[in-house]
Amino acid sequence: MTALVLVSHSARLAEGLAELAGQMAPDVAITGVGGIEGELGTDFAAVHAALEACAGEVAVLYDLGSARMTAELAIESLAEPDRVALVEAPFVEGAVAAAVAAQGGAGLRAVLDAAVGAGTQEESAAPAGNCGSVERAGFTAELVNEIGLHARPAAAVARAVAGLDAHVTVTKGAQRADAASVLGLLGLDARKGDSLTVTADGADATRALEAVRGLIESGFGES
Repeated sequence: MTALVLVSHSARLAEGLAELAGQMAPDVAITGVGGIEGELGTDFAAVHAALEACAGEVAVLYDLGSARMTAELAIESLAEPDRVALVEAPFVEGAVAAAVAAQGGAGLRAVLDAAVGAGTQEESAAPAGNCGSVERAGFTAELVNEIGLHARPAAAVARAVAGLDAHVTVTKGAQRADAASVLGLLGLDARKGDSLTVTADGADATRALEAVRGLIESGFGES
């Protein structure tokens, strides 16, 4: 499984983002590295150690330019630098998207693509009638968990449809989101009591709809 290393000038930012992404991808190794001896900055030795501690492929995200340079030097100094890739993507959104992709079993290339694509997520704001594809009839269900479709439930939905041969859409009012996109789902701002319509097409559409219905009706294990 692809691991993530998050390089920031701030230890708090790196650790907080690692915690956030980890909530959505509990099986993915995510390490936040930031600061120098309690001050702002990036520590080559700490980044290098974090990369060496990861087994297999690693995706590295960074917050600012000098963090990129530190990460590049650390990667170049590894015995196997080809197993590590630095990606230019929004730090927070990219880390979340990459973590969910890795949790779904995606390889390094797909994880990098997910991180980069996180910077262009606009589907959740699209009007419900703008989809050109014909979708299989789905279902409508009310959110029953107290916090609604926040980060952890959104990640659960994305993981549920990952790897299935289905395109699943979640609609709230005039807004819609791809169920595979955590950021798109969060953009719906769906709360307890809101009704969501879930539709799907593809060979695994029925499986996908059943999986998402089960999550919603169970309150994502939170109600």
